[in-house]
Amino acid sequence: MHSMKIDLHIHSNFSDGAYSPSELIALAKDNDVQVVALADHDSVSGISGATAAGVAVGIDVIPAVELSVQFNEWRDVHLLGYGIDHSDTLFLRNLDGFSHRREGRNDQILEKVNDALLAEGRTPIERNRVISFAQGVMGRPHIARALLERGYVDNVEDAFRRYLIPCNVPKSYWLIHEAIAEIHRIGGVAVLAHPTSITKDLNLLAIIISDLQQVGLDGIEVFNNMGWPQEIEFLRRLALANGLLMTAGSDYHGIEEGLEIGRGRDGMQFDSSLLAPLSERITRIRSSVPAS
Repeated sequence: MHSMKIDLHIHSNFSDGAYSPSELIALAKDNDVQVVALADHDSVSGISGATAAGVAVGIDVIPAVELSVQFNEWRDVHLLGYGIDHSDTLFLRNLDGFSHRREGRNDQILEKVNDALLAEGRTPIERNRVISFAQGVMGRPHIARALLERGYVDNVEDAFRRYLIPCNVPKSYWLIHEAIAEIHRIGGVAVLAHPTSITKDLNLLAIIISDLQQVGLDGIEVFNNMGWPQEIEFLRRLALANGLLMTAGSDYHGIEEGLEIGRGRDGMQFDSSLLAPLSERITRIRSSVPAS
């Protein structure tokens, strides 16, 4: 059933992952994973390093990104773009704008976390220490790691529960129809990440996905770590019924207990037969992109 191991959703420390792109490739090699997609949040800075590391050890790296988008009243919906031209100047400029806004947001979150620590009689976390955990713009997981290093929390989940969620500051988002169009413009395929993170109401989710398909959505991440088996089966049937691509990924950040590259919840492996339809769609979209 599984001719080779794949993982189409991993994160590096260029967004909110714990490991560098080359370290992720080494982990993939250790786990016998042959194809990965580096899909950092609103960043493509790690793709070149991951690709070079992959070439050295025989792992194919699909250039990808995970954009934070808004659809109607749903905010922080995650949209994956596969096979993108990660050197496109306009796209990089757009990402840079989001990066600056995100950096300001994370500084505000750190300030609120430090206020909470001071109220508890604890020493605040230095910004430079948080930045040391991040390769690009710091994110909440990097603040969590600094809290863990100080012994203020028991684990990353504890850091989010006690500090990061109460001290959250709203993000800024792409509008999803604009994000889908942008992914297509740079030759990529637009896939909805871990769909049940939007809602656990499957009837409502089916309506949302249908609406998104009308504005260009190409596929859904059927096999993901946020979905339980019955939800994954629902998504699989929905994709088949509506002609949507299916993708699969661990959403690996390197900070989750019990997760590894190339495996989903409860040891679920990702079928490499998903690669051919994805590759065919990427080729089709790239062929329709006007030459610059």
